[in-house]
Amino acid sequence: MAGHSHAKNVARRKEAQGKKKANLFGKIARGITVAAKSGSPDPDMNPRLRLAIDKAKSVSMPNDRIKRAVEQGMPGAADGKDYQEARYEGYAPGGVAVVIECLTDNVARTVGDIRPMFAKFGGTLGTAGSVSFMFEKLGEVVYPASKASADAMFEAGVEAGAQNVESDDEYHNVYTETTDLAAVTDALEKKFGAPEKSGMIWKPLNMHAVTDAEVAASVMKLLDALDDLDDVQEVFINMDISEDIAAKLNAA
Repeated sequence: MAGHSHAKNVARRKEAQGKKKANLFGKIARGITVAAKSGSPDPDMNPRLRLAIDKAKSVSMPNDRIKRAVEQGMPGAADGKDYQEARYEGYAPGGVAVVIECLTDNVARTVGDIRPMFAKFGGTLGTAGSVSFMFEKLGEVVYPASKASADAMFEAGVEAGAQNVESDDEYHNVYTETTDLAAVTDALEKKFGAPEKSGMIWKPLNMHAVTDAEVAASVMKLLDALDDLDDVQEVFINMDISEDIAAKLNAA
């Protein structure tokens, strides 16, 4: 939901709620395991793993849990599960486009969990490519606005190799090519400290206006329901709402 302050406000609220959920560490651990399997178990040699571990640390995941997740990604690990990446796309109420990133060891189970959520909240699960053309996959590094001025963050981002930097009263969003995320994160961390968030996103190319508060609430209910599913890692939408509607959603 990056790219628009009103939508980002709702996204921040959703992330904060998600951090309270019991399955958060499990989702992050799954991401660490998959990252460790994709390359070296040494985060210094595996940028994807390092980013996954940084995400775990940002939500205070215990070090022993991180270590176990890395070990599960090494050859001969006891659990024997083979997680794969899967992406699902569809429309939420009001024509809002939705992209869902998953890590699953059973694709049939995952789609069987996701499809009813769309039906329940008035959306439609589509086919591969049905909405992803409305988004651009990028790396994103997020800092609070208090960390630096917009000019300073823009200059640092460009020097680090970022594609673009967007700043508002609350956050600096530094966007990178997917292959440059780890390097840009490293460079900015040396200058500004650890970011609030760093990872891959689907950034909307254009925002979709929703002017009905009830429709916006239904969209958020769908997002919350999807986020509750164990296999779902991230959900991205292109909803654009007014400050009044955002305030109502944040207060709900």
